[in-house]
Formats: sequence, structure tokens, C-alpha cells
Amino acid sequence: MTTANTAQTEGPSASRQAASLEFREATKRYPGAERPAVDHLTLSVDAGEICVLVGPSGCGKTTAMRMVNRMIDITEGDILVGGRSVRDSDETELRRHVGYVIQQIGLFPHRTIAENIATVPQLLGWDRRRTAARVDELVDLIGLPREMGRRYPAQLSGGQRQRVGVARALAADPPAMLMDEPFGAIDPINRERLQNEFLRLQAELRKTVVFVTHDIDEAIKMGDRIAVMQEGGVLAQYAPPAELLMHPANPFVEDFVGADRALKRLALERVRDVNLIPALHVDHPAEPLIGRDELLRDALSQMLAADAPYAPVVDGDGRIVGVLSIELLSKAITSET
Repeated sequence: MTTANTAQTEGPSASRQAASLEFREATKRYPGAERPAVDHLTLSVDAGEICVLVGPSGCGKTTAMRMVNRMIDITEGDILVGGRSVRDSDETELRRHVGYVIQQIGLFPHRTIAENIATVPQLLGWDRRRTAARVDELVDLIGLPREMGRRYPAQLSGGQRQRVGVARALAADPPAMLMDEPFGAIDPINRERLQNEFLRLQAELRKTVVFVTHDIDEAIKMGDRIAVMQEGGVLAQYAPPAELLMHPANPFVEDFVGADRALKRLALERVRDVNLIPALHVDHPAEPLIGRDELLRDALSQMLAADAPYAPVVDGDGRIVGVLSIELLSKAITSET
């Protein structure tokens, strides 16, 4: 397993490696409760992967996540970050080294955006020059103009504030990040943009992330592996999205994933993953033009809107590289691989 490197290097970024994460029979019992909030949760997250905890309200997913940085203490069992038990870590130091993003964002309203992002580096004793360089690096990374660093949270949109919340969590290059329904309060259009933006960042940074949501579609989009939890804090299934959709472990998972679970698979693959029909072998309309990097779900939506059983697929230069058909999309839904 990859372990966390806690040494800081020269330059603005601490450049820590991602840390593996492991729940070992982790249990949380509250006094007077009939059953545990989290019941012997056991799962492993490889370094650099996103694990999504999903399930109905009251299933213990947020409690499980908050045990990682000891905002909620474990009753039984253990949780290891980078091979080290969180029980052996000072709570304050642990929280400074595990990034945390919440739905309400939690920016300090009286501090500028730059000062908000600099919060953890300052607590860790970084010098002013290194901290300023890291703030600039992160403002660039999340796609905001640097002059916004002088503004206050109230002067930003909800989506911009959420980006700043992610930047603040990334400020000290934490080996792991916790994200508690981070996009839940954002309107659908900006929510999708933020999801895409975070996935872009993740492809570059490769952090180990525990991501909590109640939305199975968001879980499928964001997760490398998904932990479906049910009432009583019990883990119902832990699997990659495709396996979860094709082989739900029990009726609870099958019901939670939804009757359209086969159709949801189209959100996991792109047009380039399909063996297209050669363009010369079929008559096809001029539109819609489908990009080869588009999700199959989006391609299907365009074809249905145009009432087109076939659609040409183009590469980045606009050249037709093949033809997509409704029949091919149907096969993608039912394929086992």
C-alpha cells in the first residue's frame, strides 16, 4: 500500500503522496441508541481513488466519514490513514492534514478569499512567501482570476465559493480529503460543472477522497468505488460503479440503485469505448454530430432529440471516424464488460 509522505518539500506545494485509507470493523455507538450508527464497517480505499459513501438519510454515511478525522470518535474497531491509526494521531494535527469540504462551504466571512485558502498553511507555520505562492497556485487551479483573492465570500457566487472551499481543503496538499455532500446546495447546472471541475482536478492531483452523497447518480459519476450503506450503518455493497449497476448484492441495493440501473451504465462509458460502424457502411444523417469523447448517455440524448437511429462520430478535428447507432447503445447497456 502507498503510505502518506508527511515530509514537506521546497516550493509552494508540500507535494504529499496520497494515502491509502482503511476501515477495520469501525463502529460508532451512541449512548441509549438501540443499534450502532455505523456497524463494523470494513473497506479499503486505494491511494488516489475516490470512495463514495451513499445511502438513505440516517444510514451512517456522514458519521463514517467524520470518524476519519475524529470529528466523531470511533467506539470500536479502527481507521487507518496511510497505514497509521487515527487513534494514534492528535485530533487537531489530524484535521490539519486531512482536507475537509462541506455542503455549506464554511468560509470565514470576514476574511478574504486568499486568507481563507491560507488558513491551514498558516496554522502549520508556513512562511508568508510560501503561503502566498500556494494560494496563487490554487486560485489558478480552480479556475478563478487571481484578483478574486482580494474579495470576500459574500462577493462570490455559490459555485465560486464552493470552488474556494475545495481550494482551502487542498491548501496543505493533504494525503486524504473528506467531502460531505459538497455540491448538494448548488443548482443543477452549476452542480454538474463543479463535479466536472473536481474530476478534472482529481485527474491531475490524485488525492484519496471519501465523498458522501445521497444521490446515486452523483455517486456513479464521481466514484472509483461506491459503498452503499443501509439503515443501521451496515455496508450493503462495496464495488466499482459498473459492478454495482450490473450485479447489485441484494434487493436493498437493487432498489436503491433504481430500476433504470442498466441505463445508468451509459454514464460510465464514452463513445470512444464503442466499436463504431465504419462510416462507409451505413447511410447516416448529417446531424447530430457526436464527439468521440462524449458520454454515451449524452450521445443517446442527442440522438433521441433528433429522432436519429444513426449519428456520425467526429474526432477533435471534426473528421468523421465512424457511426454510432441506437443498436450499439443498446448493446452497451446490456454488455457484461
